[in-house]
Amino acid sequence: MDQLETLGQKLNIPVFLLRGETDVLKIGREALAYAQTHQRNTIIFDTAGRLQIDQPLVQELVRLKELVNPREILLVLDAATGQEAVNVASHFDQALKVTGSILTKLDGDARGGAALSMKSVTGKPIKFMGVGEKLEDFEPFHPERMATRILGMGDVVSLVEKAAENVDIDEAQRLEEKMRKGQFTLEDFLDQLRAMKKLGSLESIVGMLPGGSNMLKGVDLNKSEREFKRMEAMICAMTPQERRHPQILNAKRRLRIANGSGVKVAELNNLLNRFGQMQQMMKRMGKLQKMMTRMGGAAPGLFGR
Repeated sequence: MDQLETLGQKLNIPVFLLRGETDVLKIGREALAYAQTHQRNTIIFDTAGRLQIDQPLVQELVRLKELVNPREILLVLDAATGQEAVNVASHFDQALKVTGSILTKLDGDARGGAALSMKSVTGKPIKFMGVGEKLEDFEPFHPERMATRILGMGDVVSLVEKAAENVDIDEAQRLEEKMRKGQFTLEDFLDQLRAMKKLGSLESIVGMLPGGSNMLKGVDLNKSEREFKRMEAMICAMTPQERRHPQILNAKRRLRIANGSGVKVAELNNLLNRFGQMQQMMKRMGKLQKMMTRMGGAAPGLFGR
């Protein structure tokens, strides 16, 4: 109940609770009355979960189904449980006539083998899937995209859709202009780190790229995620002026920032050195682009112009 209440608050969705009440039918009746009183036209009944088939639970769900007459009955299953998930799906479908399923943990090693088995056994569609632990890691299920993931071919379409949902085009163009002019600051870098986090975990992003699953072999992405958090902490410990002009960071300022972000000065120096190298590379790329543009203008047809 506490988990549901927390989720509801994060999503700005009201949650109906009867603490201490164990009669599922009573909770169902009062939930329906609550929804009607508050003019809600959609209700989600979240019932107790089980890893194994529990006959008393199944009968309880049958009685709840008769009471609330739901339009959809979605079975939530952990893809990592493999064949057992298929057995549970088959049993619940026989008792409740489910209309579809939701598969979680599809970002793990299972990669959707259970999805194929479940669809074959129950004949019911998989409607949504969970590809991470965050609220935004929940998305509609597309069978053709899952097939490419299983084959290790990635899922570029989903990656592009995620980017389109989370990236501001005008902001991206503004940053591109700053990069070309060599004006990219630590403040901009911090914005980019936060924008990346909106796309999901590093593992889910890389896994959507063709061959991404092979790239992940032997790579400790948890370590990379931790490094991103440390970089964010170091930049957040700086003043706005220091982020825009890191050249003013003398030894005293660096010690203050390192202490404030819980890292060693050497780690901060490493971040600043790498950022300086990145800035220089951006400036060179900007100059190269200008040169190519001038050459393209002077010689029609060159570089596709």
